[in-house]
Amino acid sequence: MNITRRTVLAGAAVAPALAVLGSTHAHAEPSAPSGSMQVGVGISDVTGPVAEVGMMGYSSFEQRAEGLHQRMRARAFAFGDGNARVMYVCVDNCMIFQSVHDEVLRRLGQKFGDLYTERNVMLTAIHSHAACGGASHNYAYNLAVLGFELQVFEAEVNGMVEAISAAHADLAPGTVRFGRSDLTDASVNRSRVAFDLNPEEDKAYYPGGNDHHMRVLRISQSGKDIGSINWFATHCASLTNENHLISGDNKGAAAYFWEHDDKGVRYLDGTPNFVAAFPQTNSGDMSPNLFLEPGRGPTEDEFENARIIGQRQVAAAQIAYNSASETLTGGVDSRIMYLDMANQIVSGKFTPDGREHRTAPAAIGAAMSAGSVEDGPAIPIFPEGTRNPMIDALGGMDAPVPQWLQDAQAPKLVVVPVGLLPPGGWVPNVLKIQILRIGQFYIVGGPAEFTIVSGLRVRRTVAAELGVPLENVIFQGYANSYSSYCTTPQEYDSQQYEGGSTMFGRYTLPAYQQGYAALAASMRDGVEPPRGPAPADLSGFQPSFGPGVDFDEPLPGTQFGTATIQPTDSTAGQQVAVEFVTGHPKNDTQRNGTFYEIERNAGGQWIRVADDNDWSTKLHWRRVGSNGSVARITWDVPAGTKAGTYRIQHFSASKARGTGQITPFSGMTTEFQIS
Repeated sequence: MNITRRTVLAGAAVAPALAVLGSTHAHAEPSAPSGSMQVGVGISDVTGPVAEVGMMGYSSFEQRAEGLHQRMRARAFAFGDGNARVMYVCVDNCMIFQSVHDEVLRRLGQKFGDLYTERNVMLTAIHSHAACGGASHNYAYNLAVLGFELQVFEAEVNGMVEAISAAHADLAPGTVRFGRSDLTDASVNRSRVAFDLNPEEDKAYYPGGNDHHMRVLRISQSGKDIGSINWFATHCASLTNENHLISGDNKGAAAYFWEHDDKGVRYLDGTPNFVAAFPQTNSGDMSPNLFLEPGRGPTEDEFENARIIGQRQVAAAQIAYNSASETLTGGVDSRIMYLDMANQIVSGKFTPDGREHRTAPAAIGAAMSAGSVEDGPAIPIFPEGTRNPMIDALGGMDAPVPQWLQDAQAPKLVVVPVGLLPPGGWVPNVLKIQILRIGQFYIVGGPAEFTIVSGLRVRRTVAAELGVPLENVIFQGYANSYSSYCTTPQEYDSQQYEGGSTMFGRYTLPAYQQGYAALAASMRDGVEPPRGPAPADLSGFQPSFGPGVDFDEPLPGTQFGTATIQPTDSTAGQQVAVEFVTGHPKNDTQRNGTFYEIERNAGGQWIRVADDNDWSTKLHWRRVGSNGSVARITWDVPAGTKAGTYRIQHFSASKARGTGQITPFSGMTTEFQIS
């Protein structure tokens, strides 16, 4: 069969890879008793531009940012034993791309020497589908966002480095304990027909076809709790592709509810006293949309769904946290290996039929282009003649599908042979796998969206090599890189969305299992595995066609900061809405700051009671004319809000015509009453 591309790929959900190190000079370890646990936590802001940037997750041309729901954050957790160190990072974005991973490690090398490297740093994403796009160097991921976005890239890199630096500075003797609980009403298997093709021993581990396990590390220093890592498998896709506000979705919400509502963290008021991360595991086929339709379940309101699914994760995590009793002991360790996933020879030890097989160059299947009806469409394919400047800049995508690739990818119907397209680099093929050991527990990082049975099989492979209980192995998807999905061979055969999105063919998972087995064996034996091939550096050619900011001008008869809609008196349960003449949010993303404050008069002093970090507030931006901007700020007044006199202050910056000078400004509303 010879399929010619008669249609053009419009957006993406395909793949990246991994990492560079830092400098080679040594960095002295702080003194600590050998074998005792050291812990530290850190947090920082990774929010990029919240207007006129493509959003990442659904690969929809129409989904471009028009404001902010909640800020995105990186949360870092450092663990050491006096001899070794590992750093675990959970980020409120969609994916960790190779480009970002490489630059984070390069800057850590500049700052810390060889203390934090590709070997002992694991970067993970919560996979929010309401994140800024454009940070990847792999072209397929930037098609729908119209190219590379430097502001997004810098915000993510800087925020991660800052969070890691804070966790490093926070290191002190401490204790880590493990707990677990069950959560049965925050996810549903969106690909049950594929799941049911797996052997009975796999299905028996997941009654009902769902991964209901909540696994928690409770972290403390000197008897004081300072953080929690809470693994649970559910897609961060409660918000649909019709949402245009940047948000951490249900997992960002969960972190906020625990940190802010339960622990009293105020992100603008100095170092937080508690950091709570809600990372993914094997959530490839786990949907938060309980009615198996985008934005539906448990309610018909997408933001309400994100809140409820977030709060359910918090409740389950706190049960595990409060009952955590197993103390982690025995130090820390780490191993990595890079695999060329387009060209793996897989031993029959890991394949269903016991015979040797190979992986294949990356290819998009028809099922992938159709998308997931439960969470939203993925890769839009549009008719020939529709133009995408990114595709034009890369020389087009009209490539035939060779028969050998179709055979190698069978039963997938290949529609785009992305692994063969010139100029190369559309998706990565060299991908990093990693294992971190913290005491007697192992975190296995995978660079893809693994289905629940795929994650289970990796965990079984690692546990068997290490000779440890299965429950001591935690699988971490979306780690360090991104290569779309990973299904079991049986699931692949059904060619649901996840199978069509498994880039390297039917034997992708067995190839990963083979790599993880070697990695685990090297950790068990105390030896270094071969690093493997180096991922490609694509930084030299990164087209960008997203809109910029020529200059700003205020609306006629106003100036920057003028409040054109003033607040009215309100009460708890109602919404206060105001509008300001503003500058383009790209002029200043207010990273580690805020676009506005809700303030209350307390004895003649104005105190901040809410800002753009809060669940109760939203910023909606719109363009007026060619160069005008309006910011609409809403505050859903929470129950328990104190009665009194309030006002809203707005912060932004304008860009001057001609000179391009950026000038900060602020604006203030009139006072209003909350009764």
